[in-house]
Amino acid sequence: MIFINPKIDFAFKKIFGSEDSKDILISFLNALIYENQPVIQDLEILNPYNAPKIRGIKRSYLDIKAGIIDAETGERRTVIIEMQVLNVEGFEKRILYSAAKSYSTQLKYGQAYDQLNPVIALTITDFVMFSELSNVTSRFILKDKYFLMDYPIYDIELIFVELPKFKKQLSELENIVDKWLFFLNNARGMTDIPTEMDNIPEMKKAFYIANQANLTLEELDDQEKSEFFIQDQRGAITGAVSKALKQGLREGTQQGIQQEKVETAKGHAGK
Repeated sequence: MIFINPKIDFAFKKIFGSEDSKDILISFLNALIYENQPVIQDLEILNPYNAPKIRGIKRSYLDIKAGIIDAETGERRTVIIEMQVLNVEGFEKRILYSAAKSYSTQLKYGQAYDQLNPVIALTITDFVMFSELSNVTSRFILKDKYFLMDYPIYDIELIFVELPKFKKQLSELENIVDKWLFFLNNARGMTDIPTEMDNIPEMKKAFYIANQANLTLEELDDQEKSEFFIQDQRGAITGAVSKALKQGLREGTQQGIQQEKVETAKGHAGK
């Protein structure tokens, strides 16, 4: 078997964001947000999956928006899931903007503020965002600046999962959280469903959806174009960084030579 890359926008949404994938998404969110506690019993995908038509430039990120219901409290929450493979400029601000927008646009005219539902922004990155933190998962909420006291309303939470920090091998996987992260990182290079995951119905189904043999020719074409676009963008970013470093090195060398000339001239003048 050959599996499509679940980090690519097309594949990620096909696996997790279709109406047929609700059970997969519930398992995934319960694992990553609620540490495998069965908090979510049901959800509504607010932007049902549609195969993208890629023509020219294709955006490199993907949003899935779902309404979830807390099984214990009955509270409704909105979850935004985004898979980001490129560290583009302004990305951190966009995450905050998306969460704030999803929170602030809930109310219709005349509705009271107490009808606002909490928003969770779950962002999965294929790059390191917080190099000063060793944890794979980071969670941010509103706190007092000086005493770190929590704001009394937990209505906006930002959760980040940094895939490059997840280093576990198949034999080291301890729980379903590890297994979902391993799936995201390694499914593209697998040729079969590992026995460690085959006994979890939602994961087995995720592998089935990710199997290239189950895609149409048009879907395979869209997936391939998405991967090419990501590769091109990564190459462009790498080239820009390399060019900037070389330019900085040249400027630094020129400044050093100029400074040396000045110091030499001063030395001759003092004789």
